[in-house]
Amino acid sequence: MSRFASPNCHSCPSRQSPLLGCCLADELEFIATTKSAQFYQKGQAIYQQGNPVLGMHCIHQGKVKLAKVGGDGKEHITRLVHHGDVLGVRAMLSGGQYSTSAVALDDCVVCFVPRPDVLRLIQSNRQFSNTLLQMLATSLGEAEEQLLRLAYKPVRERLAEALLLVRRTFDSAGAPGEPFTIALSREDLAALVGTAKETVSRLLTEYKDAGIVATRGSQIMLLEEGRLLAISTRYD
Repeated sequence: MSRFASPNCHSCPSRQSPLLGCCLADELEFIATTKSAQFYQKGQAIYQQGNPVLGMHCIHQGKVKLAKVGGDGKEHITRLVHHGDVLGVRAMLSGGQYSTSAVALDDCVVCFVPRPDVLRLIQSNRQFSNTLLQMLATSLGEAEEQLLRLAYKPVRERLAEALLLVRRTFDSAGAPGEPFTIALSREDLAALVGTAKETVSRLLTEYKDAGIVATRGSQIMLLEEGRLLAISTRYD
């Protein structure tokens, strides 16, 4: 997919998202005339940790990971996002640098709205600004929960929880009654759980032997979500 049509803001499915749903027709037209769209291949960075923030990104198509490289040189995935989600809001409002990198997990189309244009919407549309605040509050709460999980839960329970998180995030269009399947590298799963790749591989083998998941290469199929839930909540 080297060529693509730039998304139309008025007909975009993200138009129904909480944030863009706040925009009036003329505001949406303003965004449509100032935004740009870019295609990203799997593994390509949309923006990188430490770079200056120039605006807000909106995912039109695809799956993205937000990852931070710590002082130990290891990657830690802080969030998984997909179509309809917006990226870089907190850093954009502070006018600083990106605290994470955004990397495409599959082929993506991402729209970019320059920071001055987003600030103009914040100043003119109270509902838009209130929704942004709610999004930031939700993101902060999720970050606190993730920190507690990493601090107190054993790795086996964290892996079960991570698999369920991936399902909740990426299975919006899944077929009813069919097991959820995703292609996710062991490295990415380990970065999400906060452990070594070898540990994730060993635990996935245990889950597979127990009939909880099925694996084939990077493909992971969740067969017994109830058992994963029981494992993930053992220490709640």
